[in-house]
Amino acid sequence: MLISTKGRYALRVLIDMAEHGGNSFIPLSDIAERQEISEKYLESIVRSLVRAGILAGMRGKGGGYRLCRKPEDISTYSVLSLTEGELSPVACLIDGAAPCPRMASCRTLPLWDGLNSLIREYLESRSIADLMRKNEAGDDYVI
Repeated sequence: MLISTKGRYALRVLIDMAEHGGNSFIPLSDIAERQEISEKYLESIVRSLVRAGILAGMRGKGGGYRLCRKPEDISTYSVLSLTEGELSPVACLIDGAAPCPRMASCRTLPLWDGLNSLIREYLESRSIADLMRKNEAGDDYVI
């Protein structure tokens, strides 16, 4: 699984908005400048976040975008599944996929099913609020 720039930038936008916005609307140009991302590219990303009810948009003077939910209520899984589409590692585990004729005898299915569960559980357990937290001093030990 490879997360595209769309998914990565969506997370960055939401972190930026949580850190700088409060309840006020933030111009997309401000976010684009801080994040060093093309405003045009961000327009397509925020459009999908508005449709999903994660952001609200307002046009005109004083307009921009703001979060509709608290950062702790926005899971990274919800953002990445919205921007990336399917996050399952194999096609047979995609919700609504046609049953694989080899499923009953597939010796690798438990591996993929376990990986799929780990990915989903991990991303569901991490919120935008979690991503806002910076490493504390002494919390940067690398082996």
